[in-house]
Amino acid sequence: MTAISREEVAHLARLSRLAVTEQELDMFAGQLDVILQSIARIGEVAAADIPPTSHSVPLVNVLREDVPAPCLPREKALAGAPDVAEERFRVPRILDEE
Repeated sequence: MTAISREEVAHLARLSRLAVTEQELDMFAGQLDVILQSIARIGEVAAADIPPTSHSVPLVNVLREDVPAPCLPREKALAGAPDVAEERFRVPRILDEE
C-alpha cells in the first residue's frame, strides 16, 4: 500500500503551483512513497538512548589566534584599483540620492 496517493500529489502540486501531467502524478507518487518509506525506516532504527547529533565527529574551533600585524600602506592598497577618488576606492553609484 502506498503512503501517498495521486490525489495527494496533485494537491501538493497545486499548493506548490506546479503544473504536472497525469504521468507525472503517478511517477511522483511512487517517488514520494519511496522517500516516505525510507524516512519511516530511519525512525524505526533510531534508538531513544542515542543523543541527536549534527555531525558524526566532534568539531573544534580551528580559527587561529588574532595577532595584530602591520597594515598594507594605503598607497599600495590603492595601486591596483581601477578608479580612486579622495584616497579611496571609487565604485559606481548604485543608489540614487533622495
